[in-house]
Amino acid sequence: MSDKKGFDNEHYIQEQTAKIVERVRQFDNKLYLEFGGKLLYDFHAARVLPGYDANVKMRLIRELKDKADILLCIYAGDIERKKIRADFGITYDSDTLKLIDDLRGWDIDVLGVVITRYDDQPAAKLFKNKLERRNIKVFTHRFTKGYPTDVEAIVSDEGYGANTYIETEKPLVIVTGPGPGSGKLATCLSQLYHEHRRGIKAGYAKFETFPIWNMPLKHPVNVAYEAATADIRDFNLIDPFHLEAYGEAAVNYNRDVEVFPVLKRILGKITGGESFYRSPTDMGVNRAGFAVIDDDVTREAAKQEILRRYFRYRCEYAMGFADRETVQRLQLFISDFQLRPEDRRVVEPAWQAGRAAEKLNKGNEGIFCGAAIELKDGVIITGNNSPLMHAASSLILHAIKHLADVPDKIKLLPAYITDSIRSMKTDILNEKSVSLDLEETLIALSISATTNPAAQLAIEKLKDLRGCEVHMTHMPTPGDEGGLRRLGVNLTSEPNFSTRDLFIP
Repeated sequence: MSDKKGFDNEHYIQEQTAKIVERVRQFDNKLYLEFGGKLLYDFHAARVLPGYDANVKMRLIRELKDKADILLCIYAGDIERKKIRADFGITYDSDTLKLIDDLRGWDIDVLGVVITRYDDQPAAKLFKNKLERRNIKVFTHRFTKGYPTDVEAIVSDEGYGANTYIETEKPLVIVTGPGPGSGKLATCLSQLYHEHRRGIKAGYAKFETFPIWNMPLKHPVNVAYEAATADIRDFNLIDPFHLEAYGEAAVNYNRDVEVFPVLKRILGKITGGESFYRSPTDMGVNRAGFAVIDDDVTREAAKQEILRRYFRYRCEYAMGFADRETVQRLQLFISDFQLRPEDRRVVEPAWQAGRAAEKLNKGNEGIFCGAAIELKDGVIITGNNSPLMHAASSLILHAIKHLADVPDKIKLLPAYITDSIRSMKTDILNEKSVSLDLEETLIALSISATTNPAAQLAIEKLKDLRGCEVHMTHMPTPGDEGGLRRLGVNLTSEPNFSTRDLFIP
């Protein structure tokens, strides 16, 4: 596991802040900035740009705090269908609540929440009520009449004019929200319409980290973005408008390029003149490419991310969340870079651990799972399932024992604790499985630590697992996945189920 850095956060903040402030000044000191990607915990960026602070955007906002208002957008349809943010395992509406809390933790207030394409959906109404009763301003924007082709209808009192005008005070308005399709662009343009009707010559710009426009089209960092969005069919291309206007190649992605002709007409109609921009790349203010300090490091890291996405989408296909075309796209990316699953260092050891468990239990019924973790010093530790615990539990206990220099013969979980938990599960809760998942194991470990110094030493090493690579031969159960997520490891698994049961509580 390499600790080499490929990205300079301080240079990035300096460049990015200057670029945003410069763009604000170009528009009568009022700019609506569509903020794409994740404000906090941008682990994708941290994985493909080693050294990138997953919260660097929040640090950037804090630098601009005195100049910026923040609006959060969420699509009513995502609330209604309970769309999940995969890295946290929570719904988009819950993610919005979490983001408000996180912003407050950074001493940054949210001006309000905009529910976009609102059509009185029951779940969206409940969410609106929940926010308002906690004294958070909520604005609802319905589907824009005429969008996307009838510009006359869009830029009219029946189009953007039908939306509630949101009063803002600061020169910069950051418009963000969970996931793609949250309505950020429509909110920006609606506000732009109202501002110009009030005689304020406000402008629009876009801040999106990926794809990185001044990196090559087929650079692994840009391909990793395509891999991350394979399920929504995003793909990168050379911006044809930028090439025609300036004779320079710049990378953008399909949705921005496809919408640009319409967007340019809408902006021209709102401002009563020509659009300020000649290409979708012109709209962006992203400076991430200028903060890359080691291209070789970022290339290798991005290839590893492509492999992670490959495993993830195969699992999502097995669970019915992704289609075959998504998996096939990842297989093409793997082939393009001549990658193999085993190029992820923890894959082969996990396979070996699974085979060893199967051999050890020859003749016994059951599914035998293996797991492997690569520690920060490059050491690989393995674990497998048993009648006592899941493979993830075994793996983490082995890893922290190694880090704490606890001898193998010393047990972290005494029999009286594990027996008590198993009795609770079977005799009182009527559960079929007595094997401990990772969340149960961590609770048992914390109990053991009150009387067992070795367990206390081991617990203190759990924080050293953050950012480590983990692979499992079977998809984790909810208790294993939740535990591994809290530990902050980068998990992949084979698309195999760890139980024959269809229902897993």
